[in-house]
Amino acid sequence: MEFDRNRYFMFGVVLFFLGLQFRFVDSFVLNESSTRALHKIAKQAKVADANGATNAYMQVAPSPKKTVKPPNWLGFILLTAGGVMSLHAMVLPKRQ
Repeated sequence: MEFDRNRYFMFGVVLFFLGLQFRFVDSFVLNESSTRALHKIAKQAKVADANGATNAYMQVAPSPKKTVKPPNWLGFILLTAGGVMSLHAMVLPKRQ
């Protein structure tokens, strides 16, 4: 697949909007299944297993949820990269 003007522009717009999203949001709260998957991949502290005692406890207590706080610079980097890529797409030659 060859990258042409339209693909560069679209990729730049997606990066730009993703950067805006990271600038407007302070943190993301993952649901229970995403938290378990993250702990499984990252091999961090163990999250409760799905056994009988844990299931009984989970009905009474809140489920484990992870809060992810992206760094401030990430939004700026994505905004800059998206803007530069979109502007670069404007000067590329049109596909013939």
